[in-house]
Amino acid sequence: MQVVFTDGSPASVAALDEALCSALDGGETLLPLDPRSPRAESLREAMAPGEPVEPDTAVIIPTSGSTGEAKGVLLSASALLASARATHARLGGPGRWLLATPANYVGGLQVLTRAQLAGCPPTTLDIAGGFRPDAFVAATDELLGAPGPHSEGPYYTALVPTQLARLLAAGPDAVHAAAAYDAIVLGGARLDDELARRAADAGVRAVSSYGMSETASGCVYDGFPLEGVSVRLGDGDRIELSGATLSHGYRMRPDLTAHAFTADGWLRTSDVGSFHDDGALVVLGRVDDMLNTGGVKVPAAGVEAALTAHPEVRAACVVALPDPEWGQRIAAVIVPEPREPGPAQPAAGDEAPGDRTGRAQPRDDLDEQLRALVRERLGRAAVPKLLRQLPELPLIGPGKVDRAAVRAVFDD
Repeated sequence: MQVVFTDGSPASVAALDEALCSALDGGETLLPLDPRSPRAESLREAMAPGEPVEPDTAVIIPTSGSTGEAKGVLLSASALLASARATHARLGGPGRWLLATPANYVGGLQVLTRAQLAGCPPTTLDIAGGFRPDAFVAATDELLGAPGPHSEGPYYTALVPTQLARLLAAGPDAVHAAAAYDAIVLGGARLDDELARRAADAGVRAVSSYGMSETASGCVYDGFPLEGVSVRLGDGDRIELSGATLSHGYRMRPDLTAHAFTADGWLRTSDVGSFHDDGALVVLGRVDDMLNTGGVKVPAAGVEAALTAHPEVRAACVVALPDPEWGQRIAAVIVPEPREPGPAQPAAGDEAPGDRTGRAQPRDDLDEQLRALVRERLGRAAVPKLLRQLPELPLIGPGKVDRAAVRAVFDD
């Protein structure tokens, strides 16, 4: 097993890309890690790099999941390549890719795989110091001007919704750069309706993807499975997936493998879903994110969608807290869109109430508007009993909200 550390810098990505090329060609199994992560060393140890690797494993994607337990997702070269081919087939054929997300996660790693399959190296956005719209603009210019195969496109990139939102808010240069792509694949978190509408209005082709490490990245695009992928709903409307892109299990954990993968080749996900009349899959949220308050089941994702439909809300996360009367009570954290300083607002650099605790300037009027909006869309049971405003949502991984940290916000 070859352990490769990548911090998002172009040099480290190039080293990872070389190791991936070897792994896809039958070489040593690749284990990508981010050296900046406080769990990098514990994840490396949990993957037991000195022990024999399970057969037919090209890449191991380590994940801590929502429970914090380290797992290593085993991916074959055939699964990674099947995913890359199916993605190109859906988007419009092989093309040039911009890598703009961490390559140690499956979404970024698949950008490298797709670029290799297309026969032209990816352009790498340096995200070692974080994502910056101006750097995205410069990287896009580099991608569009690079000679070689597919120099006329198509052009693709993959982002998380937070990155797309920042581009759309950054001004005309960033919006123009985003609109230059034939497709921007959105993963890592749900693409809410309001952000999708803003992207479409700006001429940006945003493609919502659903998938996970166990499916070699996104395998359902805009609600419909990629070629070779099948979707069904199991017990309790749990989403189940099958096809050539599936992982073949977890590193040294046959118990977890048997629990997640059926004998006839289906993956039991941790998500609940439904189907539109046109057959499109709707992801309602994780099984453990289905809220039960007073005997009424409420999907957390539905409440989040209602909250982010308000034009002054950039992001939202909804969780359940124990309640002796209702069983669970709904609590929500929102990130308001920034406002221009006015007479009743502190100017930039002044300390607002709650700054030292990391909370945003409270807006009582906004809280009441949001409660009314949720009540109108989803009914009284779905209205959050607690609302907090933060400058940003706590994240774990690219675009994934740390729900445990969100719950901790309500501990004080």
